[in-house]
Amino acid sequence: MYGRDPARVRRYAAADVEEVAALARILGGAAFALAQMAPRRYERLADAGAATGVIDPLLVRAYLRAGQALPAHRPSDGTIHSGAALHLFATGVAYRVVKADVASLYPSLMRAYRIGPARDTLGAMLALVDRLVMLRLQAKASARAAAPGSAERFGHEAMSAAMKLVVNSAYGYLAAGGELTRFADVHAANEVTRRGRETLEFMCRQLAARGVTLLEADTDGVYFALPEGWVEADERRVVSEVAALLPSLVHLEFEGRYRAMLSHEPKNYALLGYDGSLVLRGVAFRSSRAEPFGEAFLRRAIRHLLTGNVSGVREEYIATLDALRARELPAYDVSSRVRLTKSPAEYLETRETRRELPYEAMLATGRTRWSMGDKIRVYRTRTGNGGVIDESEGAAVEDRRDYDAAHYERVLIETFAARLARAFAPDDYRALFEDPRQMSLFAQAISTIEPVLTSVATSF
Repeated sequence: MYGRDPARVRRYAAADVEEVAALARILGGAAFALAQMAPRRYERLADAGAATGVIDPLLVRAYLRAGQALPAHRPSDGTIHSGAALHLFATGVAYRVVKADVASLYPSLMRAYRIGPARDTLGAMLALVDRLVMLRLQAKASARAAAPGSAERFGHEAMSAAMKLVVNSAYGYLAAGGELTRFADVHAANEVTRRGRETLEFMCRQLAARGVTLLEADTDGVYFALPEGWVEADERRVVSEVAALLPSLVHLEFEGRYRAMLSHEPKNYALLGYDGSLVLRGVAFRSSRAEPFGEAFLRRAIRHLLTGNVSGVREEYIATLDALRARELPAYDVSSRVRLTKSPAEYLETRETRRELPYEAMLATGRTRWSMGDKIRVYRTRTGNGGVIDESEGAAVEDRRDYDAAHYERVLIETFAARLARAFAPDDYRALFEDPRQMSLFAQAISTIEPVLTSVATSF
């Protein structure tokens, strides 16, 4: 090809370089910034864990420079590590939602209460956290002051991201087992989480006392809903009042405001911004294994739900149901991505007692060789066997319609529509997702159904 059309090959090679450069600009900045401060090579820092990959070398360097011996690794004394706080106060649909963010809560508590490893005789860990927090604040301020899109701004943002990565790993370093990190201290880690639970509960009590409805709270922040008639100034005032009551190094910030929120489970929710943007969080709404048709239905239905269009939710359900029954969707849309965890020999040993769709799909398509760890897209066919969607580079995705429509009807209602169950009273939910071919004689009018918000925990 180079002999026939060298310009084309050059364009191809240049495109590769440009793509890698763009990816590096997005993903490699933090690692490059870390390489300027940590005694490790850039290529190692790009995939190194922040605790053993960055913090450990920094601490070792501090002791080396001070001429002091490092403490030996010490096995755990059996103390159980107490986890972080996570509270779900209400499920369903809430309006006029605000998120108040606790900036780096655990590192802030370590600084405020001087909680560090008992064996760190130099106090290097806390000195490191103190210094990195200050550097991050300086980098964030410099990034805001730099011109958007400039190399200077990218550099400061990369430095800020690197500092955040390391600082937020300091607590995890403490909690790691003694065989993994030289300065691990589960007792110090437990003190951090204890202080964290106290701080979070205090914030929630203070917010609730000011008339808001608590929705969810964890170490990343608090989501709460506001009374009708409140404006943005009221939202910011409440956050500022509570922030002023916290220890000086613990910062509560106003992070965002949203038109509506669907609270499903802890750390699984959907947010609708005032600009119309829709954000989905958690495996209940976003999963690499989820079938594309279901995710598309869920996204459309949630948008209708959060804008108050309950009839639109019903219409999306019926439209998706009809498309499945008529096999209007290609097989790709009902397929799911799975990881093969058994070798061909291992699967054949257990096949007689337990048949698994991914492996049956491979065998049904004549594929008797695969590697553990391979990822494939499979779907259930009308015959009960599986089909495989070929996603190999350069291969066109086949437009087959031989899937088991009845099976995917059940997936639609049991997996995807079920994500909306907490948004409605039980009878309303059943009416909303009733099969149009089996309607009740006394079907409820969809126009009378309204979303609900249900308290699931006592507020502080």
